[in-house]
Amino acid sequence: MRNVIEANALKLAYPRHEPVIKSATFEVNTGEFVFITGASGSGKSTLLKSMYGSMPLFGGELHVGGMDMGSISGSKLYKLRRHIGIIFQDYKLIKEWSVEKNVMLPLIIAGFPKDVCRAQAQKLLTHVKLSHKSDKYPLELSGGEQQRVAMARALAHNPFLILADEPTGNLDDYSSQVVWDLMERANEELETTILVVTHHIPEMFSAQYRHLMIENGVIYEIH
Repeated sequence: MRNVIEANALKLAYPRHEPVIKSATFEVNTGEFVFITGASGSGKSTLLKSMYGSMPLFGGELHVGGMDMGSISGSKLYKLRRHIGIIFQDYKLIKEWSVEKNVMLPLIIAGFPKDVCRAQAQKLLTHVKLSHKSDKYPLELSGGEQQRVAMARALAHNPFLILADEPTGNLDDYSSQVVWDLMERANEELETTILVVTHHIPEMFSAQYRHLMIENGVIYEIH
């Protein structure tokens, strides 16, 4: 799959409002690491939502993983989401579940045996330096630790695409570094395509990347 994401004259709008995304034409190819920046309210999160089917199209076209997001059925959207990792700024962990079980969630949904789920969860918790807290619950962790759990969960099912919404916006420097390091490794070693929306590209980031910017509802590439 060459074009993981393909947008053509894409428009996005909330009911009874002017389009927040007025014109988006771009492609994201397999194995690319892409940052999308823009001011608060510019439509970064709205654009990301459209890529996992939580924001209907107002106009134009958007294909993700070969799926037409303008006409995708519920069953096909469910299938697509099983192959995408999503990282939210507010973590969205299940507070009644242990850290280990939260990481296992995508694998549980996919129907993997419990021993496979547990082994993958422990492997990823080691990567995010939280294997010693696998039996804790989200509310027993700091914000940075919760986001690292969310990062592990996003990678659990070996997605072809990770969509991240301000993944380190509220984190301490240590947790931010852990998250960026794991994203870089996934991108470089597994060729996972990664798209991050953020206010600022971190200075600590070292991988090669593309930079798209939203300004006045239009997306430009920054070279």
